[in-house]
Amino acid sequence: MEKLLDYLQYPAVQRAIIVGILVALSSSLLGVTLVLKRFSFIGDGLSHVAFGAMAVAGVTGLTNDMIIVLPITIVCAILLLRTGQNTRIKGDAAIAMISVSALAFGYLLMNLFPTSGNVSGDVCTTLFGSISILTITDWELWLCIILSVLTVAVFIFFYNKIFAVTFDESFAKSAGTKVGTYNTVIAIVTAVIIVLAMNLVGSLLISALVIFPALSAMRVFKSFKSVTIASAVISVICATIGLLVSIMCGTPVGSTIVAADASVFIICEITGVILKR
Repeated sequence: MEKLLDYLQYPAVQRAIIVGILVALSSSLLGVTLVLKRFSFIGDGLSHVAFGAMAVAGVTGLTNDMIIVLPITIVCAILLLRTGQNTRIKGDAAIAMISVSALAFGYLLMNLFPTSGNVSGDVCTTLFGSISILTITDWELWLCIILSVLTVAVFIFFYNKIFAVTFDESFAKSAGTKVGTYNTVIAIVTAVIIVLAMNLVGSLLISALVIFPALSAMRVFKSFKSVTIASAVISVICATIGLLVSIMCGTPVGSTIVAADASVFIICEITGVILKR
């Protein structure tokens, strides 16, 4: 405990924990919607798109890769969520195609135009996350705070509409809800969350941050509101525990957080089985 308190006095650690909690909270809210809409795999696909965009930003020498990464990820999210069931290529196939293409394209660019002498290390850091979360600047911290607050505000403000679109798009459309508009809102918020989570858990592990808390909450709770609240609580707790363990023990940040999420899922699974008896 004394060692932990010493670490918490460092501004870098404080910034990392704030970012971790905000990203975990934001991702858990949309996670419930994406799982129920059977679009949970979109987090994985968009994370690979963000990886490819980051490679482009690195090659072009941009110091602020958000200029490229965020717009590209948002555009791909809108295309996937709005046209997934209305095209000749179905949603899951489209996600898989874009995911693999972006990942391959990004890795190819990083090898053809390396920005450092350790390409493998850069790729591993981007894919799995690293202790670079401790190097977050004040500008990145405030950007994360603003985007996270906007994400939570959008979810709360459009809660009823998101609820309707999540469960039955046809009924929502017949009731006068602009389904396409709210699907676009969900897509944009999802893209923002994916980009925010890149530094925390890496490209390959973002899906776990979105899916695990929602699935864990669904094992114990039944209503949409209770599942959403429980998912947020679980996500924040797991992210905090994962970050603290990673900082103190020197383990990879992303992998540690996902391990915490997976452990809680197992506990919730067992709890759900017991409650049904």
